[in-house]
Amino acid sequence: MIITDTHTHLYSEAFNEDRHDVIKKAIEQGVKRFFVPAIDSTYTKAMLQLEKDFPENTFLMMGLHPTHVKENYKDELKHVKGMLAQRPFVAIGEIGIDLYWDKSTLQIQQDAFRRQIQLAKQYKLPIVIHCRESFDEIFEILEEEKGDDLFGIFHCFTGTLEQAQQAISYNMKLGVGGVVTFKNGKIDKFLNQIDLQHIVLETDAPYLAPTPYRGKRNESLYILNVLNKMSEIYGETQEKIAEITTANSKEVFKV
Repeated sequence: MIITDTHTHLYSEAFNEDRHDVIKKAIEQGVKRFFVPAIDSTYTKAMLQLEKDFPENTFLMMGLHPTHVKENYKDELKHVKGMLAQRPFVAIGEIGIDLYWDKSTLQIQQDAFRRQIQLAKQYKLPIVIHCRESFDEIFEILEEEKGDDLFGIFHCFTGTLEQAQQAISYNMKLGVGGVVTFKNGKIDKFLNQIDLQHIVLETDAPYLAPTPYRGKRNESLYILNVLNKMSEIYGETQEKIAEITTANSKEVFKV
């Protein structure tokens, strides 16, 4: 059984003490594909090192995270462009809009999101969307940009059934992680109405650890808890869920 974690920040400082152990432990349990989103230029070196250490298992994205869209965001986007010109990446991500931490940057977040969607189209890459308290703002831009050349993943999906269907209408898979195991996570109530072909699994490690690890550091290994919950929701074996969601990840990332 091969399990794919479509969203994990394994280069994060949270893993500085035991990164290799954490990754090896996950690989031993069948989590063999790690898709790694960018945050900003300060993490690029650590991401490249991670790929060097685990070249068979690690797939890198490039992009500017919405919470890191500051006054210097155009310089950060130059870095993204420069990296894309230098070497291959599997996606532009994570990108999007986050209005939980700072609503005052909405305009520049929108600009950065649009520019990075254009880059994704230029390089024929998927986008990986970060959405926090910003469904309307994100859907507005996706509506402008929709087409065969727009596709990707709605990372850490936490919306309603209607929002799930709208995201899927823009060629997006839904990234399902630890939230599906939360008592108040809500998405577990309607997910079985969404065909599994639209779902990929993720952890967002070191964030959003699933039950029973909620509030602790998340690890890619804990995707097994997500897999177990998805098996319950869909009434399918864990092997079947892993097979379908890994196939979906290959469809998006082309690897």
